[in-house]
Amino acid sequence: TMTHDYKRNGTTTLFAALNVLDGSVIGRNMQRHRHQEFIRFLNAVEREVPERKAIHVILDNYAAHKHPKVRAWLARHPRWTFHFTPTSASWLNAVEGFFARLSRRKLQRGVFHSVVDLQTAIKDFVMQHNQNPTPFVWRADPKDIIAAVKRGHQALQTIH
Repeated sequence: TMTHDYKRNGTTTLFAALNVLDGSVIGRNMQRHRHQEFIRFLNAVEREVPERKAIHVILDNYAAHKHPKVRAWLARHPRWTFHFTPTSASWLNAVEGFFARLSRRKLQRGVFHSVVDLQTAIKDFVMQHNQNPTPFVWRADPKDIIAAVKRGHQALQTIH
């Protein structure tokens, strides 16, 4: 809940990569969410992940993720594969659970007097998370997931 004296002191963009095998997160705060920042994040992940590992990235359909310069970057990095989620299906991206925990545990009730304060809180949360990460495990029954997708598809069919 926001009070009458609520003041927004700025925003940040968090790019995050979740290793579903061990639960660790690579996170970077950026001022904006354009293709330039996305490529900087991809380069950071490239430096941190051992060269022998293939990298599969689950992405939404945000324009920055499909920019020609991002596609060119991807062509130069053959160990990388992008997988795009269907529209309105961000819940298929495992990192969304991490974002939800960050929001619930650190951001919703937080008071940040500057963007630097906000970014520090996010960085601290990522570091704390990585001290004891746990592998990602789907908790929903696959039948329930498929049923939800079908319901969503049917609902979209009824929109004129």
